[in-house]
Amino acid sequence: MASKFLKFEYLLLFAVFTIATCGLVYELVAGTLASYLLGDSVRHFSFIIGVYLFSMGIGSYFSKFFRRNMLDTFVEIEILVGLVGGLSSVILFILFESVSYFQPILYFLVFLTGCLVGLEIPLLMNILKDRVRFRDLVSNVFTFDYIGALLASLLFPLILVPKLGIMRTSLLFGMINIGIAIVLCFMLKNELRKAGILKMKAIGSFLLLLVVFVFADSILAYSEGRLYGENVIYTHSTPYQRIVLTHNKNDYRLYLNNNLQFSSADEYRYHEALVHPAMSIAKKAEHVLVLGGGDGLAVREILKYNEVKNITLVDLDEGMTNLFKTNVILTGFNKNSLNQPRVTVLNKDAYVWAKESKALFDVVIIDFPDPSNYSLGKLYSLNFYATIKHLLSPDAVVVVQTTSPYFAPKSFWCINKTMHQIFPKVGSYHAYVPSFGEWGYTIAGNSTAADFGAVHRKVPGLRFYDYDFNRFNYFSKDMISRNIEVNRLDNQILVRYFDEEWGKL
Repeated sequence: MASKFLKFEYLLLFAVFTIATCGLVYELVAGTLASYLLGDSVRHFSFIIGVYLFSMGIGSYFSKFFRRNMLDTFVEIEILVGLVGGLSSVILFILFESVSYFQPILYFLVFLTGCLVGLEIPLLMNILKDRVRFRDLVSNVFTFDYIGALLASLLFPLILVPKLGIMRTSLLFGMINIGIAIVLCFMLKNELRKAGILKMKAIGSFLLLLVVFVFADSILAYSEGRLYGENVIYTHSTPYQRIVLTHNKNDYRLYLNNNLQFSSADEYRYHEALVHPAMSIAKKAEHVLVLGGGDGLAVREILKYNEVKNITLVDLDEGMTNLFKTNVILTGFNKNSLNQPRVTVLNKDAYVWAKESKALFDVVIIDFPDPSNYSLGKLYSLNFYATIKHLLSPDAVVVVQTTSPYFAPKSFWCINKTMHQIFPKVGSYHAYVPSFGEWGYTIAGNSTAADFGAVHRKVPGLRFYDYDFNRFNYFSKDMISRNIEVNRLDNQILVRYFDEEWGKL
């Protein structure tokens, strides 16, 4: 009899471990999905964690009203959690382009999952309370709960998202949830009142998730096809972002977390305007640093200068740089630039790397994604530019992609004003890129003698930039913004400007 109770207790404690692991995975899936589709990862992650914990509290409160057939109820809830949590990412991906009230649906699913998970632990404790000493019960339940949460938080970014992607991860953990319910149905059949019905429900639900799991790639391709309105030819999820490549007639487009990074039809305009003013203005251009720019397109432009001895590219995402080193279509765009002997690719956090580096550079090209969240906003901060200044040779030139001065003038001039606090000479210019609209850049010299109109070197064959800098630095009134603040690490006003301005479009 003792061994029977022991088996019963450990089986249910294993269920606690699974519930905790699956529950945190569903929470992480919702947060990551919101970041991919809606941007502003800090805000949505914060809201989702808050709603999830709140709804767990609601579930815990209502658990006291379940007084009969608690083991049956526990198994029913286990099945429901698996179904709701497992299918949530599928539902959200499909609905994103179809409904205008996407966010309420997102938060409703988070709330529902949280409520169901919140019901489970109190129910379990009530089931075990007459079989295990209270002190041991509380200790064991919360130990397994927290171990499961730790495991989920480690597995999610390191293995699950890179190997399975968001949709398959949630489906897999839905099946694990329901798998536990199936095991309970068979091993505790004598304890359950409706073991037969529960078995059918659990097996049917498991098979449903299994079928969706098998067709997950097709479902994702369908939803992303609707999202981008183009033929999706490549998708990959890295620990940092979702990479999508589309093809439409002669145009290839790259999207990172649903944001357009380049169109092959006009990217030359963006990259020539980014690279060649700085390369021509700098008195020396032997040692060049590129921060961001993992697509290798800025490096392609820099390699046109024979004077360049070495290029160091620092990009956080190894998945991104490996893709642009190996994909035949993409190496055609960047002229295989990332595999050239003069180029060193480092997959590191630029903020950390810049603090540790002792090297000096003649030209620094900063091509980070727009400051749509706080992890990106720090790379446009006063602290970061102060760090970059220590990496500059005496006459070095720095250029930063600075979002659109037309659509986001506050953001544009905020970056400009922030750089003014660090560098002795700062200028601005913009270029028209059809797929982006009017796009802006901020350029800075490490010396007051820097002359932005000077041309110390040229390369032939450019399609857009003609080395006449003064043609690009006139700003009409609708691209000017005044009374803006500097972007500091501890206030990140730039992220709020960016969210406010691009959120209107």
